[in-house]
Amino acid sequence: MYEIRPKLKIPKTLLENILDIVAICLFIACTGSLIMQWPSIPDTVPTHFNAAGEPDGWGSKINLWILLVIGLMTWILLTVVEKFPHIYNYFNLTQENAERQYKNARLMLNMIKNEMLLFFVLMSWVSTGVAQGAQEGLGVWILPVFIIGITGTIALFIVRSIKLK
Repeated sequence: MYEIRPKLKIPKTLLENILDIVAICLFIACTGSLIMQWPSIPDTVPTHFNAAGEPDGWGSKINLWILLVIGLMTWILLTVVEKFPHIYNYFNLTQENAERQYKNARLMLNMIKNEMLLFFVLMSWVSTGVAQGAQEGLGVWILPVFIIGITGTIALFIVRSIKLK
């Protein structure tokens, strides 16, 4: 049965603010770089990379903006969801540990949203570099690093949640 959860006003931590600022600054830097490089970017850019990090799909250079827009929209949506930790799913929530659990869950979501934005920024930046001939491909390390990063973040915060009984 669904229980009524406390709605607490918990200010963002310094770490959450720093992560947001760093991610947004990198997004702005990538956006500015894309604007400045736009005339020199070929009309066709990589839109997909195989497991070896080599481009195997090509499309319009507008796709570089689509990556940034998807990243930003995801970031904004998760920023809104971050404000309502009482609606998240918990398995050991009590009145006594609600604030600690909310802070833990909110920090997890903050880290994931910023990791995702960084992934889209990096994909736009790398695709631009490949299109201009400055890079050969994505590299085999980028996707595993982000998958391990996001999975590791989730695992870390689940363990923390269990310890916050």
